[in-house]
Amino acid sequence: MTIIGDRMAAAYDDAIEDLCGATPKGHYARRSTARAAVTHARAATLNVAYDLSPEPDLDVLHELATEVSRQVEAWSIMVRYDADGSVAELAARHGLAARSDLPLLAGAADELVLRADEAQLARVRRVGAADSDRYTDVLTRGFEAPDGLFGPLMGGAVLDAERIDGYLYEEDGQLLGTGLGMHTRGVVGVFNIAVVPAARGRGLGRAITEKVVRDGVAAGADAAYLQSSALGRPLYESMGFRFQENWIAFHA
Repeated sequence: MTIIGDRMAAAYDDAIEDLCGATPKGHYARRSTARAAVTHARAATLNVAYDLSPEPDLDVLHELATEVSRQVEAWSIMVRYDADGSVAELAARHGLAARSDLPLLAGAADELVLRADEAQLARVRRVGAADSDRYTDVLTRGFEAPDGLFGPLMGGAVLDAERIDGYLYEEDGQLLGTGLGMHTRGVVGVFNIAVVPAARGRGLGRAITEKVVRDGVAAGADAAYLQSSALGRPLYESMGFRFQENWIAFHA
């Protein structure tokens, strides 16, 4: 664990609380160092009992895991590390036997490499709640996810929320990508970077990510963070994001 990781974990926690407060069916609970976050999307990592402290409170994490499991079918338990395997044992008791690594990357604003194509940057536009259905459609196609996977996640007032900025990439009348910036603790969290399959390999993901970061810095952020897939990590590292630590999600 690192000091930077501590700051980004706190920012992430605030961002998830904001998201759960804005999404139509969201639920968020805070007890001791553990949290419960339910969005009612059909993705395990979007309904989660988690504890990002150095020493997770296993009793409370168990209580919140039980609450989350009663609300949704797809859910997970997440921690920053599990040195002695006690969280894995807790997850197994809840029927969560699979494990996924969630690399946390971060970068100081003055160290990030922002060099996206200016014409592409101009095609990334901020959107509000009126665009939530179209946003969800592009997000679904960008992640090649089943229809309905994201459910109400980006509906309601999410894209109009004070600390949440949504983005669509539009080219020749076609919507090709999404991004999301979440502004908490003086940093910007980068989420939902997705490009539809037919438009990949052209730098759109870089342009969307850079737009999120630029707007975050303009709003006062001095750093940015994200959780990266293996596919996206080379892009983010080329932009100056650096690995900080590995979070762990346990799921069915």
